[in-house]
Amino acid sequence: MKKMILTGVTALALLTGGVIGSGSIGSSVEAAQATLKFKDVPSTHWAAAAINSAVEQGFFQGYADGTFKPSSPVNKAEMASILGRLTDQPNAAKQETNNFTDVPEWAKSGVSAAIAKGFISPANYNGKLDAKASLTRGEMATWLAQGLTVVDSDYKQALSDVTNTVIPAKEYFTGKLLSNQKNAVAVALGTGLMSVSNDKNFGTDRTTTRAEVAVLIARYASVAKTKPADFKGLSELRQVGLTGTNINIIAPKYKKTPERKVSPNVDYSEVTEDFSKVRNKNIITDTNYADLKIKNWIIVNTFAKGAERSIYYPVFVDEGFTLLRGAYYSFAELELNVKSKTMTSLQAGSLLNSATINPMNSPRSDAFTAYGGPSINDVTKSRGVFTVNNPVYWSRGLLHFDKELISDVSLVAKEGPTYSVIATD
Repeated sequence: MKKMILTGVTALALLTGGVIGSGSIGSSVEAAQATLKFKDVPSTHWAAAAINSAVEQGFFQGYADGTFKPSSPVNKAEMASILGRLTDQPNAAKQETNNFTDVPEWAKSGVSAAIAKGFISPANYNGKLDAKASLTRGEMATWLAQGLTVVDSDYKQALSDVTNTVIPAKEYFTGKLLSNQKNAVAVALGTGLMSVSNDKNFGTDRTTTRAEVAVLIARYASVAKTKPADFKGLSELRQVGLTGTNINIIAPKYKKTPERKVSPNVDYSEVTEDFSKVRNKNIITDTNYADLKIKNWIIVNTFAKGAERSIYYPVFVDEGFTLLRGAYYSFAELELNVKSKTMTSLQAGSLLNSATINPMNSPRSDAFTAYGGPSINDVTKSRGVFTVNNPVYWSRGLLHFDKELISDVSLVAKEGPTYSVIATD
């Protein structure tokens, strides 16, 4: 019988599974493995097709016992080797040197390739990749987002645009999302590259499994071929990051209020439809119970389906719920400076006397609770009396399109401009 001579890397892959070393790509051993039916990956497995594809493309090998071990974690050296072999990924314009001192010999070329392709920036590390450590989802998002910036410079701009956005993940609302991973997580969610888990967490500190990597390889290839502007979710995240609201995407019929329709107490000469002009500014209120700022303003159309839905729909609205008379939901993140020790939620509502931005109410959906969004109930006690002086919470209101109910949404900033919009015909 003719003996098959295996390279050290190939032999290791056959014996232990894992990623395939570059020396074994295209070998007969790989072909045999690619046709293997893994006994722990039934056809009903959520990642079965992606796993088969990843094996066929030579990114993974199975194990000697006929398993794939889809739930096993992938370490940084393994993931870097996979990313380094993405043939459609161009090299970064600025080349960094692989100065990592802890990368095993078998992975050095793969890590160097991943660096050359822009996925990994040694400048973000202190000489050590921690190559044998399991790759977390947060770091995975960072690597993939960095890779996208090499493919299209607009992805680099998108990473910057989402700096101040609202991220549809529980860690964002509970303050547990690391600042150095926030932008990458936003881009990963906005492009559909990655998603939150059933518990609504992105899971930045959770390890990345072999099955997840198989899926991400295919998704990355698809996202890299798509312009950032073609992702509605990413466009929303960018708009909220830059202006504080997604109204221009979800409700584009709301335009600058004509002078003949604007509220009588508004100086029309200073009216703008740019929400960023009043974002985080002190708003003139109808009563003097508290100072008020609006940090973010999210609009959700409950009638939208599928890809037309706002990326924020799952955060604020329960599946299947729709509003009456074609209204849209209006959710505003408010910051108050309460001036009275006995101020109530009813008095908070009188600050603006607005059906659209109503400080008296918060979202009541199960979805909002699951995402851990801060509610007025978190900062009030019995009879709605506020228990903190500087509460930050989300309010709930309605944006109307019914001609009988439409009124302008006007916010006058103490520092200057007035924001005023109204639904056009």
